[in-house]
Amino acid sequence: MNRLRQIWDGRPTYGGWCTMPGSVSAEIIGRAGYDWVCVDTQHGLVGYESMLAMLQALTAAGSPTIVRVQWNEPASIMKALDAGAEGVIVPMVNTVEEAKAAVGACRYMPDGYRSMGPIRPRMLDPKYSVEGGKDVVCAVMCETAQAMENLDRILEVPGVDAVFVGPNDLAVSLGIRGSSYAGQDPRHHAAMEQILATCRARGVIAGIMCGTPETAEHWRQAGFLMLAIDSDASMLTKAAQADARRCRELAAESEAAPAS
Repeated sequence: MNRLRQIWDGRPTYGGWCTMPGSVSAEIIGRAGYDWVCVDTQHGLVGYESMLAMLQALTAAGSPTIVRVQWNEPASIMKALDAGAEGVIVPMVNTVEEAKAAVGACRYMPDGYRSMGPIRPRMLDPKYSVEGGKDVVCAVMCETAQAMENLDRILEVPGVDAVFVGPNDLAVSLGIRGSSYAGQDPRHHAAMEQILATCRARGVIAGIMCGTPETAEHWRQAGFLMLAIDSDASMLTKAAQADARRCRELAAESEAAPAS
């Protein structure tokens, strides 16, 4: 059974987010202790060849994998799944028709129109079959005012397993500036709570990009179950800047100390 489905048993899960191309960085994130790891080929710097190597590294690390594809197009979705991703996050799904297109690219006939050629899934499971393909997780992104208006109907589409909120695009769509992942603007916060309530009413997993553990805890308490923490690039940037700053602080403290 798909490992992503196994971990979504009603408990919150925490995800790592890979935006930098490279199998070593992916393996580091994969071994860090997250419940799942996303390889971001939309806003990340990751192309197909790098994505493949990163999925292999994450398999070696024992991490369930999901890929945020470039766009809601069959080729991107099918290539990610044939490369071994256990699910996809599909950006900018704003209508019922777009949701059906995303699901269809994830499912073999008669449930969809995915072409049969599971190169890596078959390597990982020699018994892989069309039936096994039904385990693929299809998460659609809700990140616009239009998607919010259509969300209840989108969730009626068979095969939509999860909704993943993109807080930044949602803020832009709502005309909100300067709102953080936590939704500090009341309109932003209310919009994310509305999305969550719609998902819960339909029994669909709700996910969200958080940015920090503190923000993740905020949204965990609200009821989100798929919590992406921070990206590898962001974590590396913050750690490098903190170390550089601390080196200068220690040097300044030493120079300011009276001579003994």
